[in-house]
Amino acid sequence: MRKILFVLLFTSFLEAKVYDGVAVVVKNEAITLEDIKKEMQTSHIDVKKATDVLIRQKLEAAEIEERKIVVSSSEVYDDIKQMASRNNMSISDFYNAVRESNGLSSTELKEKVKEKLLSQKLYSAIAYASIDEPSDEEIKEYYELHKESFSHPASFTVVIYDAKSKELLQEKVDNPMFYSPEIATNEQVLPFERISPELSSLLSRTPLHTFTPVVPNGKGGYMSFYIKSVASAKESGIDSVKNQIVNAIMADKREVVLNDYFARLRDNADINIIRMPE
Repeated sequence: MRKILFVLLFTSFLEAKVYDGVAVVVKNEAITLEDIKKEMQTSHIDVKKATDVLIRQKLEAAEIEERKIVVSSSEVYDDIKQMASRNNMSISDFYNAVRESNGLSSTELKEKVKEKLLSQKLYSAIAYASIDEPSDEEIKEYYELHKESFSHPASFTVVIYDAKSKELLQEKVDNPMFYSPEIATNEQVLPFERISPELSSLLSRTPLHTFTPVVPNGKGGYMSFYIKSVASAKESGIDSVKNQIVNAIMADKREVVLNDYFARLRDNADINIIRMPE
């Protein structure tokens, strides 16, 4: 039976003392008011959605423990190595790039990757046995409904600014009229198909005639891309994106299965909502 207690005032419950700052208890695991506020700020969502996200995370953690799912340090390292390789960076340069862009230390990044891999293994255990590969008809229908998702710029014309000093390059990004002989420039046309998914995503998100954030260049220095022009988008044929379509359909099906599973799990879990942030 679903067990959710709404308590308006700071009080005691289940014969245990509730300490200041606790908002929700999921299977004896606390979610604090600070946890919820941080999730709201990080994900830009309201208090209800933030609470739901954190409750789901606690339920996932409990399932991972009950199923004895583990991720080794070598699996974490291999995943980070693959991400670095896709960005044409060494491991150390990739750590620096993540620290500069997201503020995560190498230890924090490893923990995030471990959490991601644990969730992937859990999702596989729950969902993969419950869903079938999409038929050709499903693939065609999905493609017709989402054609815009499979179009992309043909290429980006960029000016790459390079410098040893991050502060110097940031000055150029903040003030385009700034000049320093220590900042090198190199104009290039980057075909969409020949750059990494991470770089194409970064360039696609950057408005025309502006700079990307300053990131490590993999050579001990830093760089930023100035988006000079973008070649017109072109539509991909269904054959060239079939694997992407299959992955998208499977992801949708998997999400339905997972949402249903965790909804039922939540209905039967011991969840106590004490109070929400004001």
